[in-house]
This record gives sequence, structure tokens and C-alpha cells, in this order.
Amino acid sequence: MSEGGAALADALASLKPERIVGAGFLRTRDDAMNAGEAGADYVMFGEPRRDGFTPPADQTVERVAWWAEIFEPPCVGYAAALDDIAPLVEAGADFVALADAIWSAPAPVEALAQARAILARQPG
Repeated sequence: MSEGGAALADALASLKPERIVGAGFLRTRDDAMNAGEAGADYVMFGEPRRDGFTPPADQTVERVAWWAEIFEPPCVGYAAALDDIAPLVEAGADFVALADAIWSAPAPVEALAQARAILARQPG
């Protein structure tokens, strides 16, 4: 497992089956598959790392599409910007995390309304 493998194992042991456990900071496809095999209820792709690096949106979309096509556990795609929402949904993200796309916006309420409008236009 990746560097988060021990933390995931601890979370799984202490929280399951009463609660769900997700896995993020998955740097490789192998890390994601290991998290799924370990019992993570969902995986997350594209979130900012502790060092502040956020993977490029196209990389996150590719990873979400790969996961959605092959695996059953849901995946979350991190949208660093509102423009990232539609491609993530189209790629098969079950959920979209917005974080800075909302909270760092000059007008968070307006950004949230825009995000909801984008999601409303998506099939599904």
C-alpha cells in the first residue's frame, strides 16, 4: 500500500462496519486498487496534497474515468475550479468535491449556485 496504507488500515479497523471509510491521496492506479481491495468504501482523486500540489484536472478526469469503468466502489473527483465539474461528472465521478472552487471564490454563495447549475445540466 501507499504511504497512506497504514492510516487506511487503522481507519478500516476502527470504523468499519458501523461507518464508511474513504481513501484519498492515491498517487498511482496501484494505490487506488490496493485501497479498494483493502475495503475502502470509496476513493478520491485529485485533491490537493499536503505540500499544496493539486494534480492537473485532466489527470484527475482520466483517473476517475478509469476507476468508474472498471471498479464498483464509488469515486469522488476533486474539482479545483467550477470548470472541472462537468468533465468529472462526464468521466463517471459518483461525487464531486468542490472545496476551494467554492470557499476560495470571491462570492462563495454565487459559486455554489453556479456549481448547482452545472450539475443540473449533467445527465444522470
